Amino acid sequence: MISLLPNLRLQCTANPSVQPDAEYSERQQAILGGQAYLCAEQQIKRWPGYAATPLCDLKGLAKAAGVAQILYKDEADRFGLGSFKALGGAYAVSRLLLREIEARTGRTDVSVDDLLSGLYRDIACDITVTCATDGNHGRSVAWGAQRFGCQCVIYIHATVSEGRKQAIEHYGAQVVRTSGNYDDSVRQAAEDAARLGRFVVSDTSYEGYMDVPKDVMQGYAVMADEALQQLPAGQVPTHVFLQGGVGGLAAAVCAHFWEQLGASRPRFVVVEPDKAACLYESTRAGKPVAVHGDLDTVMAGLACGEVSLLAWEILHPGAHAFLTIDDESALETVRLLAAGCYGDAPLVAGESAVAGLAGCLGALGDAQVRAQLGLDASSRILVFGSEGATDAALYQRIVGKSPEQVRMAA
Repeated sequence: MISLLPNLRLQCTANPSVQPDAEYSERQQAILGGQAYLCAEQQIKRWPGYAATPLCDLKGLAKAAGVAQILYKDEADRFGLGSFKALGGAYAVSRLLLREIEARTGRTDVSVDDLLSGLYRDIACDITVTCATDGNHGRSVAWGAQRFGCQCVIYIHATVSEGRKQAIEHYGAQVVRTSGNYDDSVRQAAEDAARLGRFVVSDTSYEGYMDVPKDVMQGYAVMADEALQQLPAGQVPTHVFLQGGVGGLAAAVCAHFWEQLGASRPRFVVVEPDKAACLYESTRAGKPVAVHGDLDTVMAGLACGEVSLLAWEILHPGAHAFLTIDDESALETVRLLAAGCYGDAPLVAGESAVAGLAGCLGALGDAQVRAQLGLDASSRILVFGSEGATDAALYQRIVGKSPEQVRMAA
């Protein structure tokens, strides 16, 4: 088996708390799944422009990596926003508005169709939603606010690119740049919201703030269900590699597969940048811990130092292992997909999108980690390409081609 990322700096820790044979519990279903998921699915699939994103079979890459299959769920064109985040932030905005309008009117039958029609425009436009973001979540919240008729203020930290800032402003949001890292911007958004009467729509949960992040993750689970429905008949993956961040994406996918497949679910492996590995360090500590510093990784969407507590409730018993990768390996994986190596069609993927795939390829190239994760020639692997080129100028600097040029070569 050859190493496709020979210079990757990889760390792996097994999760001693994983419960591989356990069924999905009532406690976990209270966080993700059940009727709450069905409500999210029903609403999102009725939004104008909804379509399932493609599940790409990377046959050439799988052969080169020495495994039976690598499937890539491509989120680059989700609702035209460029990432899976479109499912979560916008859905949470709609849920928040429905609750607020019902509270202010005394009605119990307000629907998303009412929001889309502008029936409660006067109330909605008096509500301001806000959040901190590395780019994609803020874009989704801004898009949801524009679509459903409320005001929006988004906070970005010092290293978020100008291209991602402009993409958020495109949807009518006011963007505030703060000093410090992502977690500093989260705190600033929360403090200003408390002072100014805004409503925080965050994908990060913490003590006293759980309901909205649940809505965000229920939206993400729609993507997981699409992938389940798109799998070749009888070919459930043996492994799913998922990027970390605060844990919302990983938890949503893990939870949905676990709920639907029970003890026959795949092995879940969470991958993070080595400069922002809060889930990896939390697993080593056996409890949520924060990592500090500027968290300055090219995988901007994963530059998070604090774990979402709700995500931890799923991943602590649900994930089999946690990996960290270095920035250059992520960039190499972006280029690999863009080039369409090994006969596969070229794919446009952002720096954060490829963390799961980079971790997978790195693990396959490391004999010790490969054995630790149970990877072999029969392995069927699923990864989620969580974003496209959300900053086109940055993408061109990485790849040497524009996103359009890569797509035209496909």
